[in-house]
Amino acid sequence: MKKLMAIILSAVCLGATAQTAEQFKEKYERQVRSVGADGVGVEYILGRWSDAFPDDTRMLEARFNYYLAKSRSEKVQIVDAERYLGQKPVLSLKDSLGKKVNYFTVPVFNDSLFRISQKSIDRAIELAPDALVYRLDKIGALAAYEKDSPDMAATAMLDLIDYDSTVHPGWTFDGQAVSREEFESAVQEYCFLFYRTGSPNSYESFRILSERMLKQNPKNTLFLNNLGAYWQVARHDDKKAAKYYKKVLKLNPGDESATANMKIIEKNKHKNK
Repeated sequence: MKKLMAIILSAVCLGATAQTAEQFKEKYERQVRSVGADGVGVEYILGRWSDAFPDDTRMLEARFNYYLAKSRSEKVQIVDAERYLGQKPVLSLKDSLGKKVNYFTVPVFNDSLFRISQKSIDRAIELAPDALVYRLDKIGALAAYEKDSPDMAATAMLDLIDYDSTVHPGWTFDGQAVSREEFESAVQEYCFLFYRTGSPNSYESFRILSERMLKQNPKNTLFLNNLGAYWQVARHDDKKAAKYYKKVLKLNPGDESATANMKIIEKNKHKNK
């Protein structure tokens, strides 16, 4: 009888201490609010959460965020440019010859920790392929890691677009259905990220992604405007740029971006006469 009571009491204690996935999530979020994404105690909570629910995609995303934050630091370096990664210099000085020297804050990553973060988010994508947030998490991290040469980030974005066009998934974001317009806006955010980076490689990624989206919908004014911006800013070819802006204005005469850029092109045309 005593042995039976001991077993029952033990089971009750275990039941009282066992935590649900939702409770782990809440505890993790409280800790992050208190100490930051990679602060003290976060790894311990993630370890227990992982042991209890190894295929919880929310845990995998949390693990991704922890190792991404842990892998990242910053340094100040000289870059021979007026802007770098879309940012102005944090400091500008003159060298002994009077030449301007620009210093920029640049992210740097620990490769081994970054790989752990990627492995975690890849597993989340495998378990929930239609959850858009995990794919965007991965692309954003790759873009930051690669800086001005976002080759892997662009490839991941192309994979996303191809998956969308071939599988036609029911995209969700934090459990909510994603509309067509919301999906296109999400893609556009990353196109703009590549555009803002402003390097030859990132401009080409911006062009390729915009062209791929136009294959799905040739009348999409977001991506027609993108190609106009590519030819106008990256290639300094106002004639080709105007071709895309005119397509936009034919579809939407009130488009503010195309209207403003056409005015700039017309102004340049008169200035060069």
